[in-house]
Amino acid sequence: MSDQTQQDVRRLLKTFGIQADEAIMAHISQYPGEVPLQLRLILEDVTDYGDAPPDKKLYLEIEGTVGR
Repeated sequence: MSDQTQQDVRRLLKTFGIQADEAIMAHISQYPGEVPLQLRLILEDVTDYGDAPPDKKLYLEIEGTVGR
């Protein structure tokens, strides 16, 4: 894996993390309550591979609880 690839991945994940944090905090502020949030984060490859798609596309799903 090239250094540029690693930098691209880290930049994408950093951007996602910041935006996800902002979205979750805004949601909690707009809809306060005592029930913990049950969240699902999904990473999915949406690349158009044309006639040569990989046997298995990238897909990651993580679920967790965020207390309020």
